[in-house]
Amino acid sequence: MTILVIDGQGGKLGKTLVENIKKSFPHLEIMAVGTNSAASDVMRRAGADRVATGENPVIVACRSAQIIVGPIGIAIADALMGEISPAMANAVASSNAYRVLIPMNLCSTYVAGVDKKSSAILDDAMAHIRSLLEGMENKP
Repeated sequence: MTILVIDGQGGKLGKTLVENIKKSFPHLEIMAVGTNSAASDVMRRAGADRVATGENPVIVACRSAQIIVGPIGIAIADALMGEISPAMANAVASSNAYRVLIPMNLCSTYVAGVDKKSSAILDDAMAHIRSLLEGMENKP
């Protein structure tokens, strides 16, 4: 089972996601892909098992991941101040993986109805990942 964490900018959200997933599910492989080297390095230090940087690694990793986690912008072309290319957004959106996208009201994108604080949103995302994994483990 591979969980793919994608992040950009400074990698702060990706770092938090990697740490939380690793703490809750130490047996799972976490593949982290940063849209830039700073984000990749932060996720590597947070404990990701495999780390890569850039457009092609996002595209390739989306093919084999069972769960993709990251800010909602990873599915929107030109998001994260242009760090998400159309090919990256398409790879995330068309992947067979289950996507857990964290709403962020940044970079010309407003997610209506999002009124939770970021820690509550991350707690909700982790609970959903836990539920997904339990469901996947119980399948024959």
